[in-house]
Amino acid sequence: MSNAIFSLPESHSEPILSYAPGSKERALLKAELARQSALVLDIPLIIGGKEVRTGKIQTAVCPHDHQHVLATFHEAGEAEVRLAIDAAMAAKKAWEATPWEDRAAIFHKMGSLISSKYRYILNAATMLGQSKSAYQAEIDSTCETADFFRFNAKFMEQIYQQQPISDPHVWNRVHYRALEGFVFAVTPFNFTAIGANLATAPAIMGNTVVWKPASTSVVSNYYLMQLFKEAGLPDGVINFIPGRGSMIGKIALEDRNFAGLHFTGSTGVFNSMWKTISGNLERYRSYPRIVGETGGKDYIFMHESGDAAETAAAIVRAGFEYQGQKCSACSRVYIPASRWAEMKERLLALLAEIKMGDVRDFRNFFNAVIDEAAFDGTMKYIELARNAKDAQILAGGKGDKSKGWFIEPTVILTTNPKFVTMEEEIFAPVVTIYVYDDAQLDATLKILDETSPYALTGAIFARDRYVINQLTEALANTAGNFYINDKCTGAVVGHQPFGGSRASGTNDKAGSFLNLIRWTSPRTIKESFTPPADLKFPFLEAE
Repeated sequence: MSNAIFSLPESHSEPILSYAPGSKERALLKAELARQSALVLDIPLIIGGKEVRTGKIQTAVCPHDHQHVLATFHEAGEAEVRLAIDAAMAAKKAWEATPWEDRAAIFHKMGSLISSKYRYILNAATMLGQSKSAYQAEIDSTCETADFFRFNAKFMEQIYQQQPISDPHVWNRVHYRALEGFVFAVTPFNFTAIGANLATAPAIMGNTVVWKPASTSVVSNYYLMQLFKEAGLPDGVINFIPGRGSMIGKIALEDRNFAGLHFTGSTGVFNSMWKTISGNLERYRSYPRIVGETGGKDYIFMHESGDAAETAAAIVRAGFEYQGQKCSACSRVYIPASRWAEMKERLLALLAEIKMGDVRDFRNFFNAVIDEAAFDGTMKYIELARNAKDAQILAGGKGDKSKGWFIEPTVILTTNPKFVTMEEEIFAPVVTIYVYDDAQLDATLKILDETSPYALTGAIFARDRYVINQLTEALANTAGNFYINDKCTGAVVGHQPFGGSRASGTNDKAGSFLNLIRWTSPRTIKESFTPPADLKFPFLEAE
């Protein structure tokens, strides 16, 4: 059907269901939670569309009930990593040659499947395997994931429409090729949607992918692979290989056909991978595309003119939704001394409302951190604050890992704006507050700017428009996603493209064309209709 220019349906954000008592969606989700809770999945590798079982078994458990095994999964060895690379390369020619509208149709079907058949499957898997509440899972594994599929298809169409100028005798055009090789996608545990996007964004542009998911999100990610297949994604386009990251990464990054890295995770790991890539440049067919979203030390800054109720709600929501395990989660807060008494009262009142426990009890706002390592590391920070002379535990501070890895929402108050919990990424339900002198506004803004190497998200609260402009300018380089009178979490695909700079990543904004353009290698084509047939130029003629 090459005799038509197609246009995709307009993309709209997937509606968020409420899961209120008595609702249809609540009953359906509870039924799916019960079904998955009764299973122990056997999760294979998926290479070239085939299930591969290595016999090297790990278990996936519920973080809120770590004796409850959800699945066993097979880990890739060196041979399987090479098989996955070979499968990606074997699938590449046919997939890249697939008309863009056919690729788009597959991704739109993925979005439709999530909206219907897979909604409760993915939500339940994310709740049980990653310890997310029903609402947080709905936002993540259903809505954001569906949005990525639909909006990325539209972004692809928009990119392909970007064409150069031509004159009557010349036709200029740009061919947006896939990269010459495979893309290596490395994904984190905290968002099912990130796993989906990092694997599929290169794929929609015609690339084939080797996907290394986080072991702690393997259940939801495995269901994504089933969804991809049902939507019609050809075998080998995305190859699913859970396993030890250091080994898988070494093989992938040393392969001659490595063409790109799509990464979300720690800054340290990303830096190490970048160094490895730099050391292997002579091996590759071309310079690889390196796209990464890494750490954060996200902030909320309140001016004396800010609304106390709105600021307090933003701190608690951004700091403690999903146990603070969001790249964008609020971790440090700056409050003017003139407003501290009111803010303290409001914060403590909101924290008192939070219930903590199993995700299957929908009354729980708060659930468990992802694993024992996260629990132990977080408790070390809390104990450090407990014993420090320039800090105190204002709320929370207790942890219990006997049944699940539960840590209370914890607020630390410090007199030192560069206290360790103001500087270092913790990725846990810990928020540190520094109360500043109202008269030291400019100095405090400078401290905020210089305290952390990260620049992912930040938010300001103020009513005075002059002040809003002042803060926006002063903090221009502190966040890739900057919020005015709103919490520093909750970026929506197509609405607030997401990413950060400095040590927070390459800022190739997921949720916009800016990310997809990185997965193309443009070729300019010039076709002349009246090419010259001699060497005559007017300036050569005799006087």
